[in-house]
Amino acid sequence: MRFLLDAEQREFARSLDALLTAADTPAVVRAWSAGNAGPGRALWSRLADAGVFALAVPEKYEGVGPLPVELAVAFRELGRHAVPGPVVETVAAAAFLDRLGNDAAALLPGIATGRTAASFCLLSPAPGIEGSPYALDADAADLVLAVRDDCVRQATSAGPVQPSADPARRLARPVGGDVLARGPEVRAAATYAADFAALATAAQALGLARTLLARTVEYVRQRTQFGVPVGSFQAVKHRLADTLIGVEFAEPLLYAAALGLAADDPAEVPAAKAAAGEAAYAAARTALQLHGALGYTDELDLSLWIRKARALRSAWGTPAACRARVLEGAGA
Repeated sequence: MRFLLDAEQREFARSLDALLTAADTPAVVRAWSAGNAGPGRALWSRLADAGVFALAVPEKYEGVGPLPVELAVAFRELGRHAVPGPVVETVAAAAFLDRLGNDAAALLPGIATGRTAASFCLLSPAPGIEGSPYALDADAADLVLAVRDDCVRQATSAGPVQPSADPARRLARPVGGDVLARGPEVRAAATYAADFAALATAAQALGLARTLLARTVEYVRQRTQFGVPVGSFQAVKHRLADTLIGVEFAEPLLYAAALGLAADDPAEVPAAKAAAGEAAYAAARTALQLHGALGYTDELDLSLWIRKARALRSAWGTPAACRARVLEGAGA
């Protein structure tokens, strides 16, 4: 089966690519890592103006969605440019609030228009998703939703920022807050939101893998050893080919998952998340090895993508948890 984007979707991707290229995202990432959210929030507003967050919000709340395929297209570009901030968590919060309904849905217009950056975390597990005590970028978010079992709270503050393998992913424990809702509908909405988060993370990982692969190919064409480009060595070619196969394998899985989620069938999501996460991790390892010692340096922009790959591999469903969910769905 082939999944081809239509002309409008391809143009949307090109417009986001142009926007993010002009935004100098490496500088934005470094500022975000240092605790300066100003450049990141300015970029956030531009993404909102482009309609990225509205894709997760229904029309009656000033959105245009939910549109999982377009979300996958958008988050692939966000991954290609290593955009920092709780972009995935904001989409998950929108999906959660939409499915939950009640008075909490009044928060959705702020998400759609970019006024509200949201962090969303599951303190207890959902199917295929391990629970976590941390909320991503809670210190920079306008809204922090913490779900535990059948209860969701709007956290009023966040604890100290915890160290992360990716400095641009700032982790903190949500603290306190009023109960927004309680009951079985909370758990159902959280499971739905976790699937949206897994899809968006898979798209991010796939975009990140494409950037890592492209930059590595460019580098091995330029670097020489024994008077020839190292990209001419068979071992290097094989390593790059293996990485490309992983990326190409993950892409149709991503769009199959997006189409399934559009039909309210998340069965394909865990396979997409596992494949995209592994592709990004493999691309990061290839980039690190073929760049040699340069790949370890903070000064090299490539390090921003390499560090993010490991985090995205595990975020919103580790490969092991996703595979277990795939096997369970297959009746194995």
